Amino acid sequence: MKSAMHGIEMKAGIREWTGLAVLALPALLVSIDLSVMILALPHIGADLGADSAQQLWIIDIYGFMLAGFLITMGTLGDRIGRRKLLLIGGSAFVIASIMAAFSRSAEMLIAARALLGIAGATVSPSTLALISNIFCDHKQRSLAFGIWLTCSMDGMALGPVVGGLMLDHFWWGSVFLLGVPVMLLLLITGPMLLPEYRHPESGRLDLTSVVLSLGTILPVIYGLKEIAKYGLQIVPVLSILAGVVLGTVFVSRQRRLTNPLLDLHLFASPGFNAALGGMFGITLTGATMLFIAQHLQFVQGMSPFRAGLYMLPGVIASMAGMLLSPLIARRIRPARLIGTGLLVSTAGCYLLTQVGVESGLTFLVLGYICFSIGAAPLPSLSSDLVIGSAPPEKAGSAAAMLQTSGELAFALGIAVLGSIGTVVYRNQVANSIPADLPASAIQASQDSLAGATAIAEGLTQQVGKALLTGAREAFTVGMHTVAAASGAIMLAIIVLVVTRLRHVRPIGETQSNQADSIPEVVPGAAK
Repeated sequence: MKSAMHGIEMKAGIREWTGLAVLALPALLVSIDLSVMILALPHIGADLGADSAQQLWIIDIYGFMLAGFLITMGTLGDRIGRRKLLLIGGSAFVIASIMAAFSRSAEMLIAARALLGIAGATVSPSTLALISNIFCDHKQRSLAFGIWLTCSMDGMALGPVVGGLMLDHFWWGSVFLLGVPVMLLLLITGPMLLPEYRHPESGRLDLTSVVLSLGTILPVIYGLKEIAKYGLQIVPVLSILAGVVLGTVFVSRQRRLTNPLLDLHLFASPGFNAALGGMFGITLTGATMLFIAQHLQFVQGMSPFRAGLYMLPGVIASMAGMLLSPLIARRIRPARLIGTGLLVSTAGCYLLTQVGVESGLTFLVLGYICFSIGAAPLPSLSSDLVIGSAPPEKAGSAAAMLQTSGELAFALGIAVLGSIGTVVYRNQVANSIPADLPASAIQASQDSLAGATAIAEGLTQQVGKALLTGAREAFTVGMHTVAAASGAIMLAIIVLVVTRLRHVRPIGETQSNQADSIPEVVPGAAK
């Protein structure tokens, strides 16, 4: 933002940075809530008598609703006010959290989790868009995005730790109450610290587009998750196809509307396309982290806590990379920084392919550090690139697209890369399974390393050891394949970013010659 009188960019002060803290905490909370349920689920199942299908819905409904409503909430915030929508969502999050904590049935908990997902969908697009309003100086805005993203992404790593501590001392409902004080803080301080912004000529929300967007995203997410869990089956494939068909209708409708739910003109910006495509690609590789975690627990035989400690250096490297990237990008072009970082990530993928069953733990830790720190510049800078490429009145919609693409990419990565790793595992483990085992035991051993581990415990020591050794070797080969595929994806992203973002100058330099200059927000534009 520039002053109308002086033509200078206004620097953020204590008020603005305090406002960032208020915005970052809910983002951290939403991210933690995605991962903490895995630990709480056994307690919930035992207490509420939830069957396997209900337990799956307790886990999945939050992510479904979060992904499904991101675009709607991002655009709605642009229209009714970003702060207003964030405060409404925060209030709903508090109510749903209390409802979930004191649920008396599986159905009640599923409903509460669905409401939590819808409320959570107001957080990411509203907070990212508000950051673009609060921080007018380009350098400060880029750093603020990096800080916010660090909180958002690393909440996934903190979830198991925080959840484990809560479950050790309190009942399972306590994990849902984590969000109550944070959201109450937002509700109290938000009106004082956060500016309001809405586009005065945005028009009414097209409900048909809302229904079509949900009909596009939810079936695709559902189908990808089902394929990741159970392999290719007719129902999830048809679900994905239905989502694609409705998505085609959705896009056609957006082109005809004067005030569309999703402004397709945003895709005309090279910076927007490159950052969005790069984030989609890098999120695809998230399956690598899951294979690393399983390798530490099931191949190396570590407890979840000890496995978390071995992964902690990678998490710290990721946090450091995200915080430092906006500062480094003030001196060198973002395309060079991102490209160099992804080369480091590719080297990390190579190190992961050198990990063995009984050796190579050093390669695994170093590989994960390189993988994490090298990937950090792209997500750290992408928010500024995506939202900065959009007009101020479309910032919420742009932020929603960034978050939605991430949800879709993560689900797709688990489905595709996870399936590749599983296929390799099944082919490799076949010769290690004793032929005289019952059919159910053979099936369990072929399905996953966890299944083979459980079966081996019930066999004689010699036979069980042979099965377990073969299964661990097969899983390690599968992890090598996933790491190699992730490295190939990294190289493809390098080509995309270097070619499409080469014109973007270091952060803070004169933007007038850039094709994707940051639109100015003049005082009085925010209503």
